[in-house]
Amino acid sequence: MLQPTTLAMILAGGRVDELDVLTYGRPKSALPFGGFGRVIDFPLSNLMNSGIEQVAILSQYRSYSLINHIGTGAAWDMLGRNRGISILPPYIGSNHKDWYRGSADAVYKNLDFVKYHDPEHILILSGDHIYQMDYQDMLAYHKEKNADLTMAFVRAKKNSPHRFGMGAVNDEDGDRGGRLTDYWEKPDNPQSDWVSLTVLCFKPEVLYTMLGSNQQENSHEFGRDIVPAMMEAGYRLYGYKFHGYWGYTKTVEEYWQSNMDLLGDNPLIDLEKWGFRTNMDHRDIRDFQPTVVGHYATVQNSLIYNGCRIEGTVRNSILFPGVEVGKNSVVEDSVLFFNNAIGRNCRLSKVVADVNTVYGDGVIIGAEAGRRAEKITVIGWNNRVPEQVMIGEGATICPELNSKNWKKIVAAGEVLK
Repeated sequence: MLQPTTLAMILAGGRVDELDVLTYGRPKSALPFGGFGRVIDFPLSNLMNSGIEQVAILSQYRSYSLINHIGTGAAWDMLGRNRGISILPPYIGSNHKDWYRGSADAVYKNLDFVKYHDPEHILILSGDHIYQMDYQDMLAYHKEKNADLTMAFVRAKKNSPHRFGMGAVNDEDGDRGGRLTDYWEKPDNPQSDWVSLTVLCFKPEVLYTMLGSNQQENSHEFGRDIVPAMMEAGYRLYGYKFHGYWGYTKTVEEYWQSNMDLLGDNPLIDLEKWGFRTNMDHRDIRDFQPTVVGHYATVQNSLIYNGCRIEGTVRNSILFPGVEVGKNSVVEDSVLFFNNAIGRNCRLSKVVADVNTVYGDGVIIGAEAGRRAEKITVIGWNNRVPEQVMIGEGATICPELNSKNWKKIVAAGEVLK
């Protein structure tokens, strides 16, 4: 007889408007992060370190980069008998003829996959949160309370509660958790400071019942529909209190800040201590030569991965493999994805730049010398920025611009298409 198992299902999501051009060609969960990884690596690493080895990833928006990154699952030791990662895109069949209509509908349309595995517990996870958690602690609490659903909550960040699901968790078990007595999805006036992590542990039969009932509704989301319906029906719902670091990547500002939390003498995110894993074969990361730092180059408080060439100054920044910084150029407070090539006498201040962009000599982005940018400028992938172009802070440059679309001065906050 097989040992009881937990099946994890990761909601890899689609494109979100707040991330703008960074999700032009990839789902938000496949967004590069930290100099060499992807956002989805966090839940995958948590699962690996928690000993949960049966994983499904639900994605429907431009899944190629995600599929390419996951590969065989070997990077997270999820390759072998009774373990593995399956990617489940929407499909057309005798009963299913549409895209996933929401997070709950995505799971419902794959219940044949779920029931085949016959799990003891079903763990639903978001693919776009930055955190480190041992899911076994939450599963133990779920079993101890004989809960039908256990949700993970973290204390709200200042000025952000209305953007998330919020739960009222009593103090039944102190800092560990308690009964979930109320829940609000993105409330205007939250009455609690506990934010949902979108980590949900279900009893399988309860989940099957709720998903089946939800099919008759017009909305198909776990937070908006399934959780309130379970509370109304009188199921046993518990909140598990999480006390570690939590970063979110739904907006450019949140994405940038989470990357900055990797820097400093005592970073809030410590990838080594967290047991972080990624697929080093994706984009041939493992094959890059060592980074070359020129004789007159300066690097301060930055993460620079293999394959970079630095001839200028890099401060408070994260550089992915293949980035080049020319002589007398300055990069500060920035996150530059794979294969950005910066010419001479350039200045990039508070920039998030997607892959494969070349910057001609004398390009100024964000702020001129003597001032640091306050707003983030976003550069879409596969661009060639002409020499001497000035791009104001907070501007957005769309991917793959034609040369005739460029102009010498792009105003602050402008969107260049």
